[in-house]
Amino acid sequence: MSHLDRLVEKAVADAREREKLPLPSAASTVRPFPRSGLIAEVKRASPSKGDINPGLDPARLARAYERGGAAAISVLTDRPHFGGSLDDLRAARAAVSLPVLRKDFIVTDFQVREARAHGADAILLIAAAAPLATLRSLRQLARGLGMAVLFEIHEESELETARACEPDLVGVNARNLKTLEVHPDAFARLAPLARDIAPLVAESGIRTADDARRYRRQGASLLLVGQALSAAANPEDATRILVQG
Repeated sequence: MSHLDRLVEKAVADAREREKLPLPSAASTVRPFPRSGLIAEVKRASPSKGDINPGLDPARLARAYERGGAAAISVLTDRPHFGGSLDDLRAARAAVSLPVLRKDFIVTDFQVREARAHGADAILLIAAAAPLATLRSLRQLARGLGMAVLFEIHEESELETARACEPDLVGVNARNLKTLEVHPDAFARLAPLARDIAPLVAESGIRTADDARRYRRQGASLLLVGQALSAAANPEDATRILVQG
């Protein structure tokens, strides 16, 4: 079993527990997700880095990102490995006017529906996390609920899966979630092959304005930045530096 398999297995087990509880009765209107700019992430911890900012205030952090010029907010809602929650998602979205992405290991219809019920404007789907038929079904459900889909790939063999799912955005993650290894050349290698599918999002390893400029030159329409912003002493300034870069 790969590291990603374990993450998905635990996420599904947690979701089954939540299925016993009623979903919020009404969700707010979907906010259109951007096709360019910076996606700033609310991230408490990660399996590879451990604690990043476990005591963060998601609303306060989201407001700092918005003031710094972020185009959207990503919120990690996985509890066991990232310390996140749907409460973080709701708090961040209520605090800003920006659209919000639910970032989790989503492989069931219930997870998609609860994302919208808790206010998500977009969800993350990961190519390696489920079979093509499941991913296509989840993408269709998200579309029916009005949400955008960021479809994440890590290697060339996942390109056709991404193409078949017709996502709104394609994310290229430099970190392979099966092994947690980082491949710094992943975006440069995959971008020319993926740019005809959807606008591209560069994920992982973005810390400086030079990183931002490099990924833009390589074809990224958006950058998704987690650790460098969630751990920043001044997240508003850190966001502004990347946006200006």
